[in-house]
Amino acid sequence: MPIELGIWRLGATPQKVVFSSIDSEARLEQTLCKDISILSPSLMLIGQQVPTAYGTFIDMLAMDRDGNLTVIELKRNKTPREVTAQALDYASWVKNLSYTDIATIFADKNNGKALEVAFAEKFSTPPPEKVNERHTLVVVASELDAATERIINYLCTNYGVPINAVFFRYFKDGDSEFLTRTWLLDPHAAEENILPPHGTETWNGRDCYVSFGEGEHRNWEDACRYGFISGGQGRWYSQSLNLLAPGMRVFACIPGSGYVGYGVVTETMVPVTNFTVSINGQEMQILNAPLVAPNMADNSSNSDLCEYLVRVEWKQVKPRNNAYWEQGMFANQNTACRLRNRFTLEKLYQYFKLED
Repeated sequence: MPIELGIWRLGATPQKVVFSSIDSEARLEQTLCKDISILSPSLMLIGQQVPTAYGTFIDMLAMDRDGNLTVIELKRNKTPREVTAQALDYASWVKNLSYTDIATIFADKNNGKALEVAFAEKFSTPPPEKVNERHTLVVVASELDAATERIINYLCTNYGVPINAVFFRYFKDGDSEFLTRTWLLDPHAAEENILPPHGTETWNGRDCYVSFGEGEHRNWEDACRYGFISGGQGRWYSQSLNLLAPGMRVFACIPGSGYVGYGVVTETMVPVTNFTVSINGQEMQILNAPLVAPNMADNSSNSDLCEYLVRVEWKQVKPRNNAYWEQGMFANQNTACRLRNRFTLEKLYQYFKLED
């Protein structure tokens, strides 16, 4: 069940700001279409009111950096059965969309703009060769009733249906308007329940791969000394760090060398200017600390290009010249991703002497 959110205006006497339903579901839809990152920063909008082969229209269709699709359906005045049945019906159509189909839909909904151009603008990389290998369903509501909660919980938890719900609270304080977002199921936890496509390995909900590309902006010795992993100098290199939540375990790999350590995430990612370290009992910005990487501060004032850091409590680290690698182990161009490869996990567990 989602956690209720409250907002209080501070003053001589705290006053609670009362929420109300947003003016209309149409306004909520337009707001999300203007900025899909309100729903998730990892999504790119493909189109609004997308026609299906069944004579119906998907409220919003989006794509993530891995080329997977998300069907976004507003609850409006539909009953719980209607909205979930409609979302499932759309999924039966979306699952068969080819790359060409998706590119055509995008062009039709975006004045002829090429999908490849928009994808590169959003994620700083071309689309993957294979798209739509997985899809998810999201029900959006200004208020979520108990019946819809029960149905979505049941489908996701018991049968691995890739469905979730998010509801938005609307607050108004004088001339200022606010929108808050709450997920029914934690997006990371919900993914653990989703059944993968045939032949795809499941994720254990904890272990992640990190590509630690060394250079003038980051150095493995700094990462070991100050407890972090990082990526940046472009949104494509930093965005995937959003995946990492406290409690997740990361296995760091230096491209071309191999795996050099594992640790547990303790804080979510922050820009380099917000990351602090303690030296001789004194707290300071990492950019003021002694660093091997000479140019970690590059683009620090640019939120798209700066370096982003995730704090990690390292359990074991190895020098780069003692990195572990075997033929067939997993490697990926993303800075961070879920580590599903069973062969790699088994090898890493043995190498780092992990009992699980």
